[in-house]
Amino acid sequence: MNKQLQAAQHHDAGYNCSQAVLIAFCKELGLSQEMAARVATGFGGGMRHGGTCGGVTGALMVLGLKYGQVEASDQEAKMKAYKMVQEFQARFAKKHGTIVCKELLGHNIGTEEGMKCIKEQGLLQSKCNTFIADAITIVEEMIQEQELENNE
Repeated sequence: MNKQLQAAQHHDAGYNCSQAVLIAFCKELGLSQEMAARVATGFGGGMRHGGTCGGVTGALMVLGLKYGQVEASDQEAKMKAYKMVQEFQARFAKKHGTIVCKELLGHNIGTEEGMKCIKEQGLLQSKCNTFIADAITIVEEMIQEQELENNE
């Protein structure tokens, strides 16, 4: 099963967008689904105030786990990860116009009124699953590009 479908199934089952994206990469990152779900919990719904899209934050966690700084002295790894974070955000924003949850959905998921509108309009399934799938696609493209670059 591809990661986009797997993530959509997790999201539809009740995980937030950030969790769904991170869980889709658990196997290749050597991370348990339980740990991924716990770590990403607070990032859904734009960190519960309609900020950065959960699909985006989940993807940034994937990039950090794959390419992030381990040693405090490894500033090169930190800068590489920062560059990848910026690149990811630019690609996502180019596709969707923004990385902000409340702008993507047209409602603030962090408010009772906003969440009511989101549920009534079916946006969690129709829009969020698209953002999740696109976040995964962009991360996969970036990982593939890194692998090609490393093999040159």
